[in-house]
Amino acid sequence: MYRFLLSRQWVILTLIGIVLIPVMIELGFWQLHRHEARVARNDKIARVIDAEPVPAERLTAPGREVPDSAVYRRVTAEGTYDAKHEVVVRRRTNSDDEVGFHVLTPFVLRDGKVLLVNRGWIRADGPQTAFPKIPAPPRGQVTVTGRLMADETSAASGIKDVRGLPDRQIMLISSGQQAHALGKPVLGGYIAQTAPENPGDSPQLISAPDHSSIGPHMAYAIQWWLFAAGVPAGWIVLVRREVRDRREAAAAEKATPEAAATPA
Repeated sequence: MYRFLLSRQWVILTLIGIVLIPVMIELGFWQLHRHEARVARNDKIARVIDAEPVPAERLTAPGREVPDSAVYRRVTAEGTYDAKHEVVVRRRTNSDDEVGFHVLTPFVLRDGKVLLVNRGWIRADGPQTAFPKIPAPPRGQVTVTGRLMADETSAASGIKDVRGLPDRQIMLISSGQQAHALGKPVLGGYIAQTAPENPGDSPQLISAPDHSSIGPHMAYAIQWWLFAAGVPAGWIVLVRREVRDRREAAAAEKATPEAAATPA
């Protein structure tokens, strides 16, 4: 009765099921790892985002990568803005998903080193090839506070670092590139300004990172594992249905000759 399982159709169907089960299990674990990474990220942000700010030079230095433990930590610095060498970061969105620019301004510290300050987001009102109008930063000695961020890379952000852009426009924030352009020592990474607030809310300060949502990854993991469990269950259902259909067909064939042999 079960010899049909050796047919080409059933062998292929069974092999597909055997392949799908481990693939779906692995996809479930992939989503689980993404969930765990999101939870760990949220915990890290919650620990550092409300901590008392410390001087930026305690956590970063020229030519040094910002350690993962210091990302999002609030830091302060005293110095002066260098608006002459200000650049804008293209294709950035605000909290309403409007496309514009981030304003990146060198901030010269008292010892001559430079800290890159992302002063916030502005709308792209004119052509992309033109440098936008940006409210000037404060003059003279000021104190700035912000969240310390690591240098941006294409691998981490998915943004291609396009070359040949219009003057004073960049795609990614890189302290190394800015150090080369300025000819000065630039602290690794940059800060997203949180204080002081900009007059008239322009540029718009960058919103704090979301660290409350855990996303759908755990639900996706469970979904993939349920699919994996459903494959053998579905295979069994199909086999039983095939057996039932074959038995019914055999019974019908057996009944037909008997009916034909019965005298009218």
